[in-house]
Amino acid sequence: MQPDSDVASPVSADPELAELARQVREGVGRLNWRMRAESDPSGPGPAVLAVLSRLYRAGTHTPSELAAAERLQPQSLTRILAWVTGRELVTRTPDPDDGRRSLIRITPAGLAVLREYSVQRERWLATALDSTLSPTERQLLKLASELLTRVADA
Repeated sequence: MQPDSDVASPVSADPELAELARQVREGVGRLNWRMRAESDPSGPGPAVLAVLSRLYRAGTHTPSELAAAERLQPQSLTRILAWVTGRELVTRTPDPDDGRRSLIRITPAGLAVLREYSVQRERWLATALDSTLSPTERQLLKLASELLTRVADA
């Protein structure tokens, strides 16, 4: 007997674990969506911010490395690199080991854009936490955030 192609396989044999996974996915997704919605619409988009963040966290990359790391098509990355280079958010220099490649680095201006975006999101989140949660709930959320980080790093 073949399974119906319209029916997904169970998430977990443990129904409580499956429900927890759904709730965490939904909560994290909604929070991420809301924080993006609260950002400046005239600012850089998510793909640009992802590239800047990657360069900040992981250092210099070639365009191929960036495309692979961010799962971007080369054409999309070309547009992003043109945008960030034109605004001097990154530098693009020849690779001393291979003149056909270039090395991309974040600039202080790129770091400032990334920091401002983070500050905007955290400012909104801090206000929302303060107006929505009790001190006890904030302590529980602190613990939950530590657990989410552990799960993400697993």
